[in-house]
Amino acid sequence: MNIDAWVWWLVGAAALGIPLVVTAMPEFGMLAVGAVAAAVASALGFDAVVQVLAFVVVSVALIAVVRPIAARHSAQRPQLATGVEALKGRQAVVLERVDASGGRIKLAGEVWSARALDTGRTYEAGQEVDVVDIEGATAIVL
Repeated sequence: MNIDAWVWWLVGAAALGIPLVVTAMPEFGMLAVGAVAAAVASALGFDAVVQVLAFVVVSVALIAVVRPIAARHSAQRPQLATGVEALKGRQAVVLERVDASGGRIKLAGEVWSARALDTGRTYEAGQEVDVVDIEGATAIVL
C-alpha cells in the first residue's frame, strides 16, 4: 500500500496540532499550517523539495509575523480592569480609624477592612484615602 505524500503531510499537521492543544504554544499551530501548505503542494504534483520548501517558508513566515504581534498583545494591560484590579487607585472614606494594624473603609459602596501602607500613619473617620493595593480582603490605603 503506497500512501501519497500529501496524506503524510496532513498526518504531520494533525500530529503538530496535538502539542498545540496540550501546551497552548501557538508555534505548533503555525508549523501545522506549514504542513498543510506542503500537503497542498504535494497534491498539486510538486516534488519533495518544493513540498519541504513550502513547509519551511510558510512556517517561518507565520512565526516571524504572528509571534511579535501576539507578544505585543499579551504584553498590553487589559483596557478594562475588573475585580480587585478595578479597586486599586480608587478613593475610599474611612469609617473607623485606620492604622498599621487595621480599620474600616467604605470602598465602592462596600465596607472593607483596611490598613495603612505607612505604618506610622493614622487616618481618622471621615478622611478620604487612596487604595494602593488589595491583600486578600484588606485594602491597603495611603
